[in-house]
Amino acid sequence: MIYSLDKINEMAEGDQDFINSVVAVFLEEVPVDLLALEKALEENNYQKVYQLAHKIKPNVDLLGMEQTRAAALEMETLGKSESNMEEIKRIFPSLKNDIDQVVSELQNDFDC
Repeated sequence: MIYSLDKINEMAEGDQDFINSVVAVFLEEVPVDLLALEKALEENNYQKVYQLAHKIKPNVDLLGMEQTRAAALEMETLGKSESNMEEIKRIFPSLKNDIDQVVSELQNDFDC
């Protein structure tokens, strides 16, 4: 398991509906954002890469995915500075793999 509910549990203070809501939002939004990020990479669109990495970052952070958050931050920074698309494209597969794995785990763990 590469995610942790510690941050969400702390925020939820025992409210299972809140936890379920956060997980549902993650499952609805992040895979869509990930596909859009992949498209932005194909188009070498730095601005879109920056925006999408910026949007993904807090979602993975909330699930305690520190390595994935670091990858999103690096992609965000490189996208914002429009500096190194090849480096962004090198980072993307690990970000995608982590998110795909967590989506699968959350679907199993929360019967989605």
